[in-house]
Amino acid sequence: MDLRSPLATVRGLGSAKTGTTHWWMQRVSAVALVPLTLWLITFLDMSLNAPFADTLTWLTTPFNTVCIVAWIIVAFYHAALGLQVVIEDYIAAEGIKIIAVWAVNLSFLFLGLAALLAVFRTLTIG
Repeated sequence: MDLRSPLATVRGLGSAKTGTTHWWMQRVSAVALVPLTLWLITFLDMSLNAPFADTLTWLTTPFNTVCIVAWIIVAFYHAALGLQVVIEDYIAAEGIKIIAVWAVNLSFLFLGLAALLAVFRTLTIG
């Protein structure tokens, strides 16, 4: 027999205020990835077909540097948001769910930092 009111029971289940922000950020990052990915396809085409020096010169222009940095940040953020939703939907145990979300977020943070470090190290070569 539960002596708590329905309101008290619901209050223990967490806030519903952050779900909308998460949903919006996933949509905004997806929309941002559309032009950035089109730019990335151009960059990959140049990387495969042009000499390294020409690709490096093209990448060191401010616009292209901002685009690659923006793509890395947005892509890793979007992937972390998406995997968080998958984890929350398919893992039932609360403890494992929290650990998995933290592990995914930390993994994408470190992978994103490694990608940014690779870009900046490449830019210092030129």
